Amino acid sequence: MNIFVIGANGRQGKLLVKEAINQGYQVTAVTKSELIEKHQEKVNVLKKDLFDLTTEDLKLADVVIDAFGIFDPEKLDQHQTSLSHLTDILSKTNKRLMIVGGAGSLFVNPEKTIRLLDTPEFPKDYQPLAQSMAIAFENLQKVNDVKWTYLSPAAIFDPETQATGQYQIGEDNVILNQKGQSYVTYGDYAKAMIDEIKNQKFINQRFTVIGE
Repeated sequence: MNIFVIGANGRQGKLLVKEAINQGYQVTAVTKSELIEKHQEKVNVLKKDLFDLTTEDLKLADVVIDAFGIFDPEKLDQHQTSLSHLTDILSKTNKRLMIVGGAGSLFVNPEKTIRLLDTPEFPKDYQPLAQSMAIAFENLQKVNDVKWTYLSPAAIFDPETQATGQYQIGEDNVILNQKGQSYVTYGDYAKAMIDEIKNQKFINQRFTVIGE
């Protein structure tokens, strides 16, 4: 099985590439710049901008992982336009699209009427980013001709701490670990996503993950 990772040079993208290799998948890194990683010799590289990708470019992919991220306040709408572009070029191909999503759109009440980004505790600085990603997710839910999966991290998404290899999964609501925290490392998030390729529990659904 060939997994294409878009945004393979990003912090999360690198760990997704590493985890996919560790699980025995063939990996193609899609990146605008040269792939700089110690496992480079094990990875095919497609050097191309996400917005220039075509259906033909992805013809050898079984799974496409979208790890694209943008933090420039002037370009936050690219979370929406990039995902729209990917669903367009993967339309009716039966290839699986897996998206590194945001936590802000997770619900905090059983009725699923209040999102994490709507709560007073949500950091104001992250509000525009979370809102743009939430809109992208809302649009994705209307797509019915692509086999997609959206993985929301925990509220605390830790890029620094070593992965434990252990995680718990939920669906549309924020979940807490034994310490009462919504927390996950980048590494454990990557494992959860790559595991889902085999498990196939969340086709055309969103799920979330927490660590210890």
